[in-house]
Amino acid sequence: MGLFDDSSVNLLPHGGTVNYCGTVLSPADANRYLQALLTTIEWKNDEAIIMGKHIVTARKVAWYGDKPYSYTYSKTTKTALLWTPELIGLKKLAEELTGATYNSCLLNLYHNGNEGMAWHSDDEKALAKNGTIASFSFGAERKFFFKHKTTKETVSMLLEHGSLLVMKDATQTNWLHRLPTTTKVSAPRVNLTFRTIIE
Repeated sequence: MGLFDDSSVNLLPHGGTVNYCGTVLSPADANRYLQALLTTIEWKNDEAIIMGKHIVTARKVAWYGDKPYSYTYSKTTKTALLWTPELIGLKKLAEELTGATYNSCLLNLYHNGNEGMAWHSDDEKALAKNGTIASFSFGAERKFFFKHKTTKETVSMLLEHGSLLVMKDATQTNWLHRLPTTTKVSAPRVNLTFRTIIE
């Protein structure tokens, strides 16, 4: 897919809106952002409380925003760091392309295909209900899946280096999403999800 291919097409059959804009950055810009994100972000191993057990993941995360917002998921709380220059640039691009505004960003670093994300929704109470989430992908191309919470229908797509995926409307209410593991990928992937925290 090239710049802005199919960005107006809703990839979900019902119950939400997902638009895949394809690559929205040139390969050179995407490479530059990837290197900056790998080296300037304060990455930390993610933590979660699952069935009473404290889990530390190989995947790393970071949380940035306009101010030190608190964000709780998987029964752990993070406090936002202030934007880096690269994140400000990507935030502006996301706002231009989606017509929404964002005050925070959750970043995930997957070192290779052995690291992924289980089925979940970004529906924490701190987030604007039915708000828009702008998701940038950098690095290795990875398959991404949606599953409807009641009908179990699935939708999949390949997220490219320098691409933008937009989730909005009732997507988080009705659909789960995940990044499955794969033995075919050995390179890292960085994912940024720009969000709106309710103050």
